[in-house]
Amino acid sequence: MTQYFQIHPDNPQLRLIKQAVQIIKSGGIVAVPTDSCYALVCQLDDKDAVTRLRRIRGVDDKHHLTLLCRDLSEIALYAKVDNRQYRMLKAATPGPYTLILEATKEVPRRLSHPSRKTIGLRVPENCITHALLDELGQPLLGTTLILPGEEEIQTDPEVIRERLEKTVELVIDGGACSLVPTTVIDMTDEMPQLIRQGRGDASLFGL
Repeated sequence: MTQYFQIHPDNPQLRLIKQAVQIIKSGGIVAVPTDSCYALVCQLDDKDAVTRLRRIRGVDDKHHLTLLCRDLSEIALYAKVDNRQYRMLKAATPGPYTLILEATKEVPRRLSHPSRKTIGLRVPENCITHALLDELGQPLLGTTLILPGEEEIQTDPEVIRERLEKTVELVIDGGACSLVPTTVIDMTDEMPQLIRQGRGDASLFGL
């Protein structure tokens, strides 16, 4: 049975945040609001949950899942960041960007891109997501909530509950989110490359 929590978008109720984190720690998949679209998230080091997340989303291991981090220092634990990249990241986080960087050894091998050894990371500007990350004490693994065979992003939590009833353990209603996904920037080469234009201003990366 899918649970449904209504959490205040600006002042998240700690009691519900703690319950949501327990669901995640128990292997649950949770639909959460972000500063772009709703996302499906699970615990980083739960292999079974990661497999389920990919199955629900309809993607294989070549599709970048994203680490949702609390801040820039946490990004640096999971990705190799030089001084030039750090300055760009500092200007763009938190915000609606997904950043592709070279993964460090802290990232489980099954989560990084199988051929490129890269990982997608972001620091969302959303109070509910930040409260979950603070309570959990580590990044969440996530992916934009687009269902298999569809192009439309899910942004209405009540519709998400109807569509994913008995598929995910929890839907967090934090209000409607944007219809526009994150801007995706590949930072693995000397010059950043724009992979997808979304909500974030790519000019922060010289693009």
